[in-house]
Amino acid sequence: MMIDLQETSGLPLKAEDDGLLVFAGGLPAVEPQIRYKREMLDVLLDPEAKGPEELYYMYRGVCHPEDKELLAEYGLRYDVTVIRAGRIGREYIKTAGHYHPLKEGTDTSYPEVYEVLSGRAHYLLQTEPGEDGVEALLIEAFPGDKVLIPPGYGHITINPGNVPLIMSNWVAAGFASVYGPVRELGGGAYFEIAAAGGDEEFIVNPNYRPTPSLAARRVEDWPQFGLVAGSPMYLEFLKNPDQFAFLTHPENYF
Repeated sequence: MMIDLQETSGLPLKAEDDGLLVFAGGLPAVEPQIRYKREMLDVLLDPEAKGPEELYYMYRGVCHPEDKELLAEYGLRYDVTVIRAGRIGREYIKTAGHYHPLKEGTDTSYPEVYEVLSGRAHYLLQTEPGEDGVEALLIEAFPGDKVLIPPGYGHITINPGNVPLIMSNWVAAGFASVYGPVRELGGGAYFEIAAAGGDEEFIVNPNYRPTPSLAARRVEDWPQFGLVAGSPMYLEFLKNPDQFAFLTHPENYF
């Protein structure tokens, strides 16, 4: 049975049972980049544990042909990521995790914004490692919710559910993510595992010193940026692209 993503994404997208996207309505198909387990051994709780080899799929540069010039003018890219359901040992499948670089000529790093299209997401945000350690935030999000990754934060997305997690994101097109700090510390500040009784549990990564705090934060709307729950952010960009200037000119907003 297909998952219809039109309502949450604003695009003629569907997903198969395994989460792989089906492009329709004249939307050009994008071949996904695949993140494999063997590429993430450095950031897993137990790299030797059993789990699927293909962990998630990144569809980069999704857009209608007639919108391509507008996206290029504003220096933005719209992506869709599918994270498989399941675990590697006890740990739920997650993204590799990364930070964003500083915008050239400023002391502000690039932000990013995510939108859940289907499934349930746990976003683990954390400050950059320093002498005082890091602070970590957990945001749970559901279809239609938007999660803003502000400057200064790295992030990891976890799929704690039993169905694929499908999410979109807007990001400045011209920078490369910084994976090194997360890899060097053996993953994020916390690992999310399946605990006894089917509950979810967060366990601290012992490589982080001092022991980092973990605080839960609610999803919130950012109407000044066109980010409102239930309103597809692809369509919001088309209506008022200037609202998304915070992604390419963060020094003016944060």
